[in-house]
Amino acid sequence: MSNPDNLTLAIHRTFNAPIQMVWDAWAQSEKIAQWWGPKGMQTKVIQHDFSAGGTWKYVMTMPDGNEFVTEGVYSEIIVPEKIISSADFKPMTEGVEIQALLEPSGDKTNFIFKVVHPTAEYCKQQEEMGFYKGWGSTFDRLNEYLKADMQ
Repeated sequence: MSNPDNLTLAIHRTFNAPIQMVWDAWAQSEKIAQWWGPKGMQTKVIQHDFSAGGTWKYVMTMPDGNEFVTEGVYSEIIVPEKIISSADFKPMTEGVEIQALLEPSGDKTNFIFKVVHPTAEYCKQQEEMGFYKGWGSTFDRLNEYLKADMQ
């Protein structure tokens, strides 16, 4: 996918953890289940083939018991810097590309997360639906997981 500004929403974070630890949180299915999804959700990893061309599929259970499926296909993985995947978060978001970019900064990790949408209108709709709140909460959970894992 192309990556023009009007198609892309991005979140920047710095995690107080080394890059390998942040990478492992994305690469290892047992770790993904600990943080993936906004606060209050439980995630079950159904499939996780962490390789270019590999598929992933998670079931997320909301506090009210409703479930939805998240899935995609990895198109590019560069250890420990870049993860690019197609992504469907049914029924809320479909046909997007997610990009996780990691960069070491001493004993910390600079992190950029991007979601590239097929149209500018869809991108704007996703932003209005709560993109920053949902993914922000997810990365808050990742941060808490990393803190606990370091102890």
